[in-house]
Parts: sequence; structure tokens; C-alpha cells
Amino acid sequence: MRTALLQSSGRPGSTAENLKVLDEAAGRAAAAGAALLVTSELFLTGYAVGDDISVLAEPADGDAADAVAEIAGRHGLAVAYGYPERDGERVFNSVQLVAADGTRPANYRKTHLFGCFERDHFTPGEQPVVQTELNGLTVGLMICYDVEFPENVRTHALAGTDLLLVPTAQMHPFQFVAESVVPVRAFENQMYVAYVNRVGPEGEFEFVGLSTLAGPDGVARARAGRAEELILADADPAFLAASREANPYLRDRRPGLYGALA
Repeated sequence: MRTALLQSSGRPGSTAENLKVLDEAAGRAAAAGAALLVTSELFLTGYAVGDDISVLAEPADGDAADAVAEIAGRHGLAVAYGYPERDGERVFNSVQLVAADGTRPANYRKTHLFGCFERDHFTPGEQPVVQTELNGLTVGLMICYDVEFPENVRTHALAGTDLLLVPTAQMHPFQFVAESVVPVRAFENQMYVAYVNRVGPEGEFEFVGLSTLAGPDGVARARAGRAEELILADADPAFLAASREANPYLRDRRPGLYGALA
């Protein structure tokens, strides 16, 4: 499945402008044969928008979700987008997958909040594994800091995730996560990992880009630089099956020894 990664911070503070950026990227991705487009963390609103995050937050079935569904349907591809999700008085840092037919088969709320900004503005999610089927692959959802916990990704591997989508807001000086941690996560768990970052200065943060689609062999199928960019790579189920057959990590586990992890 050809997968497009939109490395962009969009236009922080303007959902309308970010929907325009998404629409343009979806057109380019579809023209290049992509069946899926993935954005960065909190793409629809911006990350460093302070208290405005609660004002910009919308329900999972709100107007912005309808707009994304229209974009997905018009261009004929699925879209996974980061956004602040309002549920009553609570706001979650979420990613929603909208299918090409406009349905919304998966919505995930970030379970591990990073830093004071996130802990001050968001409620942590409680569901560690959210999955759906897309073009013959089991697609899982996660956000940024979540992928840095090996237990998190291993749980997805045990649940059968083939392609893990990770919208992120990875900032300086933690670029080693994009460069090293993510490919290792893909290898040790025998899956594809699409890690899609913001880029450039935003408020007090400097986002480092370096978005990647890493394969189960630990090799980056595509790697962005430090500027806004749309990159594409394929998640190949045949290669994944062969890699899993050759790599014994999951078969050789001894869960009885790991009780101390809990």
C-alpha cells in the first residue's frame, strides 16, 4: 500500500487553512498512487497554540471531520490526521483515520502525554491499541511519545498490527528518536512504522522533521529532511510476511519471565 507522509506544521491556529494544505497534499498523494495520507500531530490546529487548543478542539464527528471525509472521498484515499478532540469537558490529543469512502473506522487518543503543555491541556487516553483494516493491512494508531515506550509498540505487534501510524511533534534535541528509535521499533516488532513529524519553529519549540516510513528490516523506505515535504513509500504485505517468517523475535518470547514489566 503506497503511503504518503505529509511533513508539515500547516498554519498553526487556523483549521480552515490547514484543511486547504491537507486538500492540496491529498491531491498530490493520490496522483502519485497513494492509498493513504498521514499528517503530523495536531495538524488540524497547530501544536504550540497555547490555551487556544481548547477553543479549536472539535468532536470526532465534528465539522472538521466532515471536511476531512470530503477531502478523502474526492481524492479517493484514506487520511489519518492529528487533531484536538473534544469530548464534553475533556480534550484529547487524537488521531483519526478516515477511509476513502468517508467513514471513520478508527480514532485514537494519545495515552502518554509529553511535557507540561500536553499535561496541562489534554486528558490521557486509556485504550492502548486501536486498529482497523485498510487495503489488506492491519493499521494501528499511536501518537509521538507513545512510540518511545517499547511496551506500547510490542502490544500492537502482539495484536497483529502491520502498519503503525504515528503522527508526531518531535522537537530538538530529540531527533535521535526519528533517526534511530523508530527504525528499531519497526525491526524488533516486525511491522512498518510511519512516523510523521512537524517541522521548523513553532512557539517555544523547534520541530526537527525527519519523517520516515521504516520497514520490518529496520530500513527507512523513505526519509524526509528538515523542510516541509510530502514523501511516499510502500508497505508491502508480502515482504512483511517473509520478514516475520525469518525473524524469530515474537516466536521466541518468554512472557512468563516478563511479569516485572507490569
